[in-house]
Amino acid sequence: MTIERQKKITVALAGNPNSGKTSIFNMLTGASQQVANYPGTTVETKQAHCTYKDFRITFVDLPGAYGLTAFSEEELVARNYIINEKPDVVVDVIDCSNVERNLYLTTQLIEIDVPFVLAFNMSDIARRRGVVFDNGRLSTLLEAPVVSTVGNKAEGRLALLDAIIAVAGADRKPRTHRIIYGDEIEKSLKRIESAIRSGHPEIASRYGSRWAAIKLLEQDNEMLTKISDSPLRGVLDGEVVRLKRIFRDDPETVIADKRYGFISGACQEAVKATVELRHTTSDLADVVLTHRVLGLPIFLLLMYLVFYLTFTVAAFPMAWLEQFFGWLAGFIAALWPADVVNWLRSLLIDGVIPGVGGILVFVPNILILFLAIAVLEDSGYMARAAFVMDRLMHKIGLHGKSFIPMLIGFGCSVPAIMATRILEDKRNRFTTIMVLPLMSCGARLTIYGLLIPAFFRQNWRGPVLWLIYLIGIILAVVAAKVLRFTVFRGETTPFVMELPPYRVPTLKSILNHTWIRGWLYLKKAGTVILVFSIVLWAAMNYPRVEDESLTGKSVEQVQQAQLANSIIGRLGRAIEPAIRPLGFDWKIGSALIGATAAKELFVSQLSIIYAVSSRDESSTAPTLRSHLQADYTPLAGFCIMLFCLISSPCFATVAVTRSETGSWRWAAFQFISLTALAYAVTLVVYQLGAFFIG
Repeated sequence: MTIERQKKITVALAGNPNSGKTSIFNMLTGASQQVANYPGTTVETKQAHCTYKDFRITFVDLPGAYGLTAFSEEELVARNYIINEKPDVVVDVIDCSNVERNLYLTTQLIEIDVPFVLAFNMSDIARRRGVVFDNGRLSTLLEAPVVSTVGNKAEGRLALLDAIIAVAGADRKPRTHRIIYGDEIEKSLKRIESAIRSGHPEIASRYGSRWAAIKLLEQDNEMLTKISDSPLRGVLDGEVVRLKRIFRDDPETVIADKRYGFISGACQEAVKATVELRHTTSDLADVVLTHRVLGLPIFLLLMYLVFYLTFTVAAFPMAWLEQFFGWLAGFIAALWPADVVNWLRSLLIDGVIPGVGGILVFVPNILILFLAIAVLEDSGYMARAAFVMDRLMHKIGLHGKSFIPMLIGFGCSVPAIMATRILEDKRNRFTTIMVLPLMSCGARLTIYGLLIPAFFRQNWRGPVLWLIYLIGIILAVVAAKVLRFTVFRGETTPFVMELPPYRVPTLKSILNHTWIRGWLYLKKAGTVILVFSIVLWAAMNYPRVEDESLTGKSVEQVQQAQLANSIIGRLGRAIEPAIRPLGFDWKIGSALIGATAAKELFVSQLSIIYAVSSRDESSTAPTLRSHLQADYTPLAGFCIMLFCLISSPCFATVAVTRSETGSWRWAAFQFISLTALAYAVTLVVYQLGAFFIG
């Protein structure tokens, strides 16, 4: 039976102690109150009724509670009433003079997923203090009506009653927003949820598996007693130990930080002017780091420093690795006579070592970049970067949360596309997925790491890398704007931008995140790159040239003829007329073909091409960079990087795009449109550059 036919509504009043909850209760009900102890406790609850618009509304005044974790008998009573009695509406009374502290209870009502109304009480005091709330914005972000009230003056009574009736009579819809606790906490929650569903279905059905998992991680006493002799306790204890090692803090503290980050983000957007500050180090830092004018330049400067360190610190280990792989190839060449199983010798020296070795040389760059990003993420700054970008993102029709997958895209496009799941709005999500490959992933860094030192002096290397990354961001912004005005037209759904407090990153957490991303890169080099290096070597050596006209020719002439006759040579020369206006030749063209499988293969392909074409047993072969310097200009080198930045994503990205969008049509659209954009931009840059350089 619907609320309208029942004409009865049960409302629970919740709120922090001293939030003015009693004055709201009296304002709504008058003096006719019944006082009783909650069953099995000494905690008092009050109950009263009022009639409004033909509805008989029963109000239950719950004891004051700061949260819904069973730290006190009052909090346990409030929680159990909401969960067990299932009131039609919960009115959460907020003290406007301490809004961020009071909204902590609100985050837990969101987690329980109960229908609620926010009564922003003592709003007259807030106004006198200069605090101005955008109730409409807050209502949208928190998905609940927000009503300004002054309980002791009966201000806002009718508006609050109207909001209660509206919420009670509304159809329940799944919440759009929930608090995301970060990768490590979320992993633990999934494991605990799985154990709850399999071992304690009664807990899952009564509380919901996610909420129960959160309470268990918070070491909630009542929830812990329900699993005292269960295998679930072992799973929980293992996850608590794991999280303590990573964060050097209890999981409940980290969870609380994330909730306050959610609250802080909501208040940043909806508190228009305020003198109510927490006066913490975090707030003082945010005055500068999230400043409307200074925030973006600071972010760009920090990213410039990251890229500068990526090259300067990695220069020495990169040189050592290059020397090692050069020595290894020479050692095998000297140890293995050319006339003994020549094809296998060539496979190792010309295929596997330059192919895989050409990728492993860039491991120092990758690890330093991932390490720097891990520090920025774990410190809490990356959330600020997303908040700073939020203003720009809104202008292109996206939310600042879209920038979070983009930041992840600096590591790899595959997990970045999967991270778009935090965007509940389909238009936002699909737009973000389409432009994510424009973020320079770690695989592209191998290309930049090869070309930038080949064509630019030491003091220009950091700025050029920074410029390439910046171009990707700018193009992503422009492309997103175009998509939001054409393919994905519609209103943007607002989200809360969480601002977690700053933390000193733990060494274990930083190394863990760096290792996970670095290991994925190494694993790709040991599997995908190895396989494709062998395939590419075969494609450059077969079909073999059996032509008597080559008799008497030099070794280099024979090798060039072999390359021209090979599968790769034929493909490269077939597309050469199309890419020549970009400043590319057939060698670059064939490397670009290989890069469609994995971007790192561009470097492997060139390494193999030059290892084959320059093989000379009588002298030490020059390095790959020397070959590139001899064959191409700095303008061409820059255009190669530009094309690799923009062009078609790798096969893995195409596959995950299809998986996340549910259609090959979107994957094909992404592949074709980015390739076309790469061609157009590179053509303009090369032709203009050639014109002005002469």
